[in-house]
Amino acid sequence: MSKEWKERLHTYLPIVFLIVLVLLVGTYDPSFFSVGNFLTVTADTMTLFLMASGVTLVIMIGGIDLSIQAVASMASCILAAYLGRFGMWTIPLAVLGGAVAGLAGSLVSTRLRIPSFIATLAVSGVVLSAGYWFSDTRSINIPPDLSASYLSWAVGDTLGIPNEIWVGVVAMVVLSVLLQLTPFGRLIRGIGAQEQAVIASGINVDRIKIAAYVLSGTMAALAGVVMAARLGSGSPTLANEFLLPAIAAIIVGGTAITGGVGSVWRTFVGALIVQVVRIGMTFMGVSVFAQQIVFGVILVAAVAITLDRSKLLVVK
Repeated sequence: MSKEWKERLHTYLPIVFLIVLVLLVGTYDPSFFSVGNFLTVTADTMTLFLMASGVTLVIMIGGIDLSIQAVASMASCILAAYLGRFGMWTIPLAVLGGAVAGLAGSLVSTRLRIPSFIATLAVSGVVLSAGYWFSDTRSINIPPDLSASYLSWAVGDTLGIPNEIWVGVVAMVVLSVLLQLTPFGRLIRGIGAQEQAVIASGINVDRIKIAAYVLSGTMAALAGVVMAARLGSGSPTLANEFLLPAIAAIIVGGTAITGGVGSVWRTFVGALIVQVVRIGMTFMGVSVFAQQIVFGVILVAAVAITLDRSKLLVVK
């Protein structure tokens, strides 16, 4: 198969797969085809997409961020614990916490030359402890009056469309412009494809990597804020089941785990695939624990399809 056809396959196969899944689930339950249901499914997908969108940049440079679920949970705890005290300022404070976590992971990886999965896994433990500290090891409810005053942008409807969708669309547009139309985006792709060539050209690669991890932490924290707003509470375990689906969404969407190839809109398609698969399994009575097994199988299959084996001379 030629390189051009491989690129087309990676681009359009997830979309075709999504359409087939929608048709299968809709055949099983015709009510799935209603406009209201499509809006609900898309709104439910947005928290997963927000969490996965930032990690897309990290995977495109050939790294991984395993701290996102802990970051999202910590952000929800910050929001719930301090919204009554600081009001609207709590939202940027929670998002800033995610950016700091991303910065910490990137510095450990780039400065100490530690593989990113070890660096971010270590940061995940620290962030998890911070979440327990902010929440006093418990779930914290967000009073309805505070939610109505400060979190209406993340819940409710605007022009008949759930606000979660608007938040996700804005995030997708901003990150897509950053990735597709700026020098930063071109460097992200370059580092993932040929890092040594980028270094040889005099580019500070570590600075680009740090920025990618900071964006990953920022988007994970934003996902935690939206999640807490939707559920009306924050918890140090709120996003515990989101890491595997988020990584699966990125890879299923067509972003190569070896870096250099990918986009944010592909991650959105991948997130929709994961959500539709989850809905289909729920209709069939598959338990939450068994769903994690299915996501694991999907992740392995997606990696096998998208992996650029020319970059892996030895598999360890």
